[in-house]
Amino acid sequence: MNTNPADIETLASVRDWIADAGALAKQFGERASKHDERGEFVAENYANLKDGGFFAAGIPEELGGGGASFSELCGMVRTIGRQCGSTALSFVMHTHTVMANVYKYRRGDEVAANMLKNVAANNLVIATTGANDWLGSSGTAEKVEGGYRVNSHKRFVSGAPGAQVFATSAVSSGPDGDEVVHFAIPIKSEGIRIENTWNALGMRATGSNDVIMESVFVPDFAVVARRPAGKWHPMWGVILPSALPLISAVYVGLAERASELAIDAAKFRQAELASPVGDMLNALTTARIVLEDMVRINDDHGFEPTLDNADAILRRKALVAGAVQKAVELAAELVGGPGFFRGHPVERIVRDVRAMQYHPLPVRRQQQFSGRLALGFDPV
Repeated sequence: MNTNPADIETLASVRDWIADAGALAKQFGERASKHDERGEFVAENYANLKDGGFFAAGIPEELGGGGASFSELCGMVRTIGRQCGSTALSFVMHTHTVMANVYKYRRGDEVAANMLKNVAANNLVIATTGANDWLGSSGTAEKVEGGYRVNSHKRFVSGAPGAQVFATSAVSSGPDGDEVVHFAIPIKSEGIRIENTWNALGMRATGSNDVIMESVFVPDFAVVARRPAGKWHPMWGVILPSALPLISAVYVGLAERASELAIDAAKFRQAELASPVGDMLNALTTARIVLEDMVRINDDHGFEPTLDNADAILRRKALVAGAVQKAVELAAELVGGPGFFRGHPVERIVRDVRAMQYHPLPVRRQQQFSGRLALGFDPV
């Protein structure tokens, strides 16, 4: 055994990101009902995460970040999700964008390296439409001298009220066909405004507002990727394994909390409730195992951006969603009438987990994607 004191000191100084997230999550849980009732953005929680360096947690240490592994990030998100789904989901929309750039940095992409350095040095927060635009994107990007003029109406921009950077895309039309241009610019750029439109059934405190872009100038140096519109591109093979395990971790955390509350409630009722409790735990176990397998596929960003890997992640996301939904519905049944009242955490969780169906791909689209691929067709 190596007992070098210097080595022991180094090991002891490694930050326990999941434990630190748990300490903050307790505070988030105390505020969750208020945020949900008012439908107001979790600004105070975002400030706490910023102060704790969480927005740079996944950035490699050599770039100024916290050096947390992908597995640790999923653990952090799951921990926060147990107490406040809105905070966890908003945080993920920043984090998965960061992790996609970590993937590119590890393969020699200097643009990604500079972006990550900037995020870490200036403690920046990113908001993105990302997969909400899917393969086609929305809006127009007209080529002008030195860049593009973008006009677009982006929806579901989670965390927009707390962001400094807006990462999105628009369609540029040319003689060779439509091209999707991806870019990242300050969210306070001239011509950008945030419309306070978010008033939803669940995840009410994510601030997932509309962002309007009117004749916004996007300089060429802000463009980070280009791809043909409406077609599968390997960049989605990077985004999906980077994003969907993190997104799924939010909902697994919610299901874990609902199950705990259900068991506490069921203890004081008839023993015949043992069967639905066991059913709930089976569903929760399925969600946990599938999430762990998603993290395995990511392999701390060691995966290849193949169609097969993307398909594997999409199928597992659908499985997690179904298991989470079942576990939470059973939890609500076990809690009974008290969980039907506004303000009860199970009532909020029931609403929050319904948002999982909107993340890519909704189950019917995933089935079509996977089925076409298995039959040898273009998946989209």
